[in-house]
Amino acid sequence: MRAVIQRVSRARVRVAEKPIGTIDQGLVVLLSVGVDDDERDAEQIAEKIANLRIFRDGEGLMNRSIAEVSGAILLISQFTLHGDARKGRRPSFVAAAREEQAQPLYERVGVLLRREGLHVEYGEFGATMDVELVNEGPVTILLDTKKIF
Repeated sequence: MRAVIQRVSRARVRVAEKPIGTIDQGLVVLLSVGVDDDERDAEQIAEKIANLRIFRDGEGLMNRSIAEVSGAILLISQFTLHGDARKGRRPSFVAAAREEQAQPLYERVGVLLRREGLHVEYGEFGATMDVELVNEGPVTILLDTKKIF
């Protein structure tokens, strides 16, 4: 699994002009499931997201997790994170899992984050979405369970 994590002061996602997920302080997590991902990847990435220390402590250092700041997560599926644009001009998405594999694993990540006591809002899987966010910092972190980067 791959994720782009952005620390935000606020964010929302809309489908057909209708807001479906809104958070204040927290994380926007753009998540992509790869063809070789399984339950272990979902567990690994959820644990990493829940415990990632990218919020400021009293001294201004990035030393606190999402739970420690009582933040929320906006979890959005984004298969294009598995796009490969190394050759030609059109990205290849063969490494991205198909919906029947990807959606259950995407939803599983949300369940695991909620088990950590975190408030999770969602995008709509497979929909064309408008995502608005205010990236605080800016702080943007890349995760990959296969450790490609």
